Amino acid sequence: MNIFLVIIVTFFAGMGAGLGTGFAGMSAAAVISPMLITFLNMEPYMAVGIALSSDVLASALSAYIYGKNKNLDIKNGIIMMGSVLVFTVVGSFIAALVPPAAMGNFSVFMTFLLGIKFIVKPVMTTKETMAGVSAKKRAVQSVICGAIIGFICGFIGAGGGMMMLLILTSVLGYELKTAVGTSVFIMTFTALTGAVSHFTIGGAPDWGIFALCIIFTFIWARIAALFANKAEPKTLNQATGIVLVILGAAIMLFNFLG
Repeated sequence: MNIFLVIIVTFFAGMGAGLGTGFAGMSAAAVISPMLITFLNMEPYMAVGIALSSDVLASALSAYIYGKNKNLDIKNGIIMMGSVLVFTVVGSFIAALVPPAAMGNFSVFMTFLLGIKFIVKPVMTTKETMAGVSAKKRAVQSVICGAIIGFICGFIGAGGGMMMLLILTSVLGYELKTAVGTSVFIMTFTALTGAVSHFTIGGAPDWGIFALCIIFTFIWARIAALFANKAEPKTLNQATGIVLVILGAAIMLFNFLG
């Protein structure tokens, strides 16, 4: 395999995934997988495993930066994470019994449309507004919404990061930075679970591509998370929207080329 091509592909894959993770809590699998499959002819199952591995450190770093800036709801994040993990298994089980319709582009279209939504109708909720919701109500909402997100992810196999961001901002009324911080916190553990499962079942990855994807995603996630936590709400909405629209359009192009 051409080492120059590998470096170029993993660099841009890591850049797209890192920016998506740091700005919007987006899963790296939505960007890295199609690029590895399209340009490096990698087996899809292994590509997803590498993408999930890249997600782990990038999401953990992003969660740390958001948490350091007090933009992370750990308590309800843990509640939602438990619900997401349980219902991902439920969704996967039901999907095996009743094969869903072809919805491979679900997360791609969601990414694109959510980007437009942030540009046209930015999330301007404040932390003061968030604090007005009772702890009990927020916990119940986290369980219910986590169940919905997990079931959709398990049934369709995609869209976790985008579903979390959409529900945290639109349904639970989270301020954008806190929504992204909580999303990447949850994604750290869901991605770790997925990565371990993939490599346990599918065997060891190409370690060179594995390392490059992790490094490039980590670097760009750090840049995006640092910028996002310093940006004004309107600027962050616009930046997040632009990143998601570009990534969504790019992934649709990659899928078309594939």
